[in-house]
Amino acid sequence: MIVSKDFLMKLDRRESLDDIFPVVEEIVNEVKEGGDSAILKLTEKFDGVKLEYIRVPKEEVDDAYDVVDDETIDALETARENISNFHSITSVERDIRIDFEYMVLGKKYTPVESAGIYIPGGRASYPSTALMGGIPAKIAGVKKLYACTPPNKEGKVNPLTLVACDIVGYDEIYAVGGAQAIAGLAYGTETIKKVEKIAGPGNVYVTTAKLLVQRDVAIDMPAGPSEIVIIADESANPEFVSLDISAQLEHDPSSLAILLTNSMELAEEVERRVNGMIDSKNFFTCIVDVDTAIEISNKLAPEHLSICLEDEENIMDKIENAGSVFIGNYSPVAVGDYASGTNHILPTSGYARTYSGLSVETFLKHTTYQRISKEGLKRIGNAVIKLAESEGLLLHKKSVEERLK
Repeated sequence: MIVSKDFLMKLDRRESLDDIFPVVEEIVNEVKEGGDSAILKLTEKFDGVKLEYIRVPKEEVDDAYDVVDDETIDALETARENISNFHSITSVERDIRIDFEYMVLGKKYTPVESAGIYIPGGRASYPSTALMGGIPAKIAGVKKLYACTPPNKEGKVNPLTLVACDIVGYDEIYAVGGAQAIAGLAYGTETIKKVEKIAGPGNVYVTTAKLLVQRDVAIDMPAGPSEIVIIADESANPEFVSLDISAQLEHDPSSLAILLTNSMELAEEVERRVNGMIDSKNFFTCIVDVDTAIEISNKLAPEHLSICLEDEENIMDKIENAGSVFIGNYSPVAVGDYASGTNHILPTSGYARTYSGLSVETFLKHTTYQRISKEGLKRIGNAVIKLAESEGLLLHKKSVEERLK
């Protein structure tokens, strides 16, 4: 469907979260009060599954290796290596210390003690998310790492997801999905461990639950149904563009895809190809020049931004808001989803204007410190005294004056 610039500029995906807020709040409160019994009841209600257990037994994780073929395990290991390399190299420098002449200032980074990773599994299994969420947490130094993922109709977790979790080294895996899983991680139950931070993508119910519980526990970001914006001109390969759009739309009926192009020929060809691959009401095309396309994209702040332009030089200088960017005809979003090394847990619904994608820093907090010599206090003391006096905080002022006597 070809739409106007104005239509896209008014598009706000966060409105859908507001609509289900009361429903999710009820689920969260039920788990908060009822613990395991509420988890079992809600899983049967929403997933149609009577769970035999909440925590996946260790022997079931071991047995998963007999089900998953060696080539797939090798692929997981390749992805693990690339994700580990990227996140290790790009992680923040720890324990920064700056020695000035009369004082030392510093910043000490400490990992959160525990984290829970939500791994989607309703429409498909996502072992890649087990890697994307768990590996940066491990690099950060998180001591206790837990996973929640929806069960299948037999009440089991997909063996491939179990293998991925084992490769990362999760301490416990819970066969629980939806808003009730987020509530379990936020407040704890008889079985599910309460964590200090929750991370991972999910549907609108999961995302809304994360926004709701962040009053009591830290979250990574709102990461809901997938979305992609593609900025392309006549140099773009229409087959590649169509496949990237269709690939994101296959995640979820709520997924969104937008093509911004200055070529009507490309727009018509891509629409024809996409309609032949997937049925979705959430694919929009807008005919605009490249500068306007960048303006729209920065306003939408998409989860994934793909750029296929003849002139791509310095294009990143113009991108202000996006979760992850894929530049050129041979950079499909799928490489970031699985194995290039960057993370696929990204802010959605325009939250890339204020949030970043998941990284090692997601699981770190920092503490600043200072050590000031007597001579150093003499140098800055008068400024402190004057400012404290101007704010009427006379004991602040005195705490410095007494030291300078």
